[in-house]
Amino acid sequence: MSGLAALAGCGSPGAGPTGNAGLSFVNRLTVPPLLAPTVSADGTKQFSLTMQAGRTAILPGKPTATWGFNGAFLGPTVRVARGDRVVMRVQNNLGEASTVHWHGMRLPAAMDGGPHQMIAPGASWTPHWTIDQPAATSWYHPHPHGSTALHVYRGLAGLFLVDDPETTGLGLPSTYGVDDVPLILQDKILDADGALSENPKPTWGLIGSQILVNGVYDPYFEVTTTSVRLRILNGSNARMYNVEFADRRRFTVIGTDAGLLSAPAVVDRVQLSPGERLEIVAEFAPREQVVLRSVAGDNGIDEGEHQLLKFVAAEQLKPGKPVPQRLAGTPRIEATAGAHERRFRLSGSDEINGREMDMTRIDEVVPAGATEIWHVQNTVYAHNFHIHEVAFRVLDVNGKQPPAYLQGPKDTVFVPGKSTVRLAVQFGHHTDPTAPYMYHCHILRHEDKGMMGQFVIVEPGTEAAVPRTLSSHHHG
Repeated sequence: MSGLAALAGCGSPGAGPTGNAGLSFVNRLTVPPLLAPTVSADGTKQFSLTMQAGRTAILPGKPTATWGFNGAFLGPTVRVARGDRVVMRVQNNLGEASTVHWHGMRLPAAMDGGPHQMIAPGASWTPHWTIDQPAATSWYHPHPHGSTALHVYRGLAGLFLVDDPETTGLGLPSTYGVDDVPLILQDKILDADGALSENPKPTWGLIGSQILVNGVYDPYFEVTTTSVRLRILNGSNARMYNVEFADRRRFTVIGTDAGLLSAPAVVDRVQLSPGERLEIVAEFAPREQVVLRSVAGDNGIDEGEHQLLKFVAAEQLKPGKPVPQRLAGTPRIEATAGAHERRFRLSGSDEINGREMDMTRIDEVVPAGATEIWHVQNTVYAHNFHIHEVAFRVLDVNGKQPPAYLQGPKDTVFVPGKSTVRLAVQFGHHTDPTAPYMYHCHILRHEDKGMMGQFVIVEPGTEAAVPRTLSSHHHG
């Protein structure tokens, strides 16, 4: 059983429909354990993940039926380095088929874990690839078409961290669980008896007011260093978080979804829609206490103020190094003049360009290594947009540059209601005309209802010859 499998506490829910101001911060934050690989003679690292059902005391004395990897709830953190050869052995011990998608990873489509790589109950899947991307905070979660929302909501999610020798010498906080701390933010709807309510709300689906951090309700974290790196994942189905410290102290953003920023950005609030990640560095003084919270917005998916986590600093703190003024050496993603442009129109909660997802239809064909401009137009209420395999840079939102902290490499972007976002999208070099990647809204009810499309990456010059219909679903 993983460290996330048995959570204890003395608090009470105290969460109204639009906030959770009654927290008492009595539960120590659990940090997901690092998953140890088996290393073969040739250096290949094999990681084993088992999807399973269990019970978790999210509220004290009220065990909740949950799902997890290698335990009852959530999953361990996978940590690899650029250049590693990895094998992921995934065993499905659930009572239904699922998948595991490596969100943010640059890898062949047959290894991506999308809806074509289903794992039957009792079966296993062993994707393998070589890690070839900059340092980043990625994650893994199920992706079965029509059931993703429920599978993630029940607890199937974990972090997948990539280290890069080129950036390990920057002096950033890097002791996992001490000054390099993951924060998986998820909201739940818990009944009076502690059970997870799975009754989706119109438009947004499963969106609740009880916020868990790393699976813990009402948590605190004991700070032992002056600088703490927080890897924040919005692992919620639909909720957006507008994250700030209650005393409005400023902090430093050092990374977005797909890697480090070229230079740090100092802010007092950040926004994360579902699936997005941010890396920040916060500074603390001895004996101080401060709450991390999410404040209300006007996007429909970020209502109410929610306390997330209290930081409690020790009497003596180990000093940290200042954040360097230059971070990533990776060139900024640029689209050259004349770059191919594609347009995507999001309408309602189940269509892109007027069509629902079709598992047999290839919507787009992209030449390997291309950098394109994608226009994502949202004609209705809040959506967001995630593209598998790629890294992209947000060029503008309604013609205006995004804030500096959102100008780094990303794979998921918030698309406000009635707005258009332009992206410079960098595609990889893994080609397969028969195995598609996905692009979709990461509000999981929308994805499940059909707001998703498919693209393949092929050898340049062969695009016109690629069939637009799959003869059969591809299983990795």
